[in-house]
Amino acid sequence: MAGGQGTRLRMGEKPLVTICGRPMLSYVIDAFTAAGHEVVVVASHRTPFTKNWCRAQGVALYEAEGLGYIEDINAAAADLEGEGMPFFTCVSDLPCLAPDIVTAVEDAWRRGGTPACSTWVPRALCEEHGCRTRYAEAVDGVPACPAGINILTAGGSGAAQDELQLLLHDRRLAFNVNTREELALVQEYLCRKRSA
Repeated sequence: MAGGQGTRLRMGEKPLVTICGRPMLSYVIDAFTAAGHEVVVVASHRTPFTKNWCRAQGVALYEAEGLGYIEDINAAAADLEGEGMPFFTCVSDLPCLAPDIVTAVEDAWRRGGTPACSTWVPRALCEEHGCRTRYAEAVDGVPACPAGINILTAGGSGAAQDELQLLLHDRRLAFNVNTREELALVQEYLCRKRSA
């Protein structure tokens, strides 16, 4: 999902903000590709440079109307997926996402047998790494924040689906970039990891 304005970060189109010399969006694309999934970037008129970057990289693109995150997901799902087909959704500002996380989410969802899966990370883990926590709810009795990677099943006219709420104690999911402070934390984490 790469169709929003990224107003909280105030650095232009958030999917293209660079971390260790790479656009944030490229980390998410690489994680899904390495996990064996076809990637379609959902962009809008609000992210013209992101659309151009996707075209230049040969990344499949869906042009949504930019009405909102849920509205764009529903539009893309209706146009791209067949009835009853499962698909991932993921925010573009989750640069520490890795193939093993994608696979773990998919495996847990398959075992759970629900049409949908939402992923969560403990709020304490986010706070421990200096990340903000605007929204939290109890998952398995633990205050948790949405991680930004989910599975839905196409169809049902955008109605709520029974979901598995998957709590993952993985610090990489705490780094959802919405502020410059969070960007600096991710930059330090990924660049240090890269040079190690």
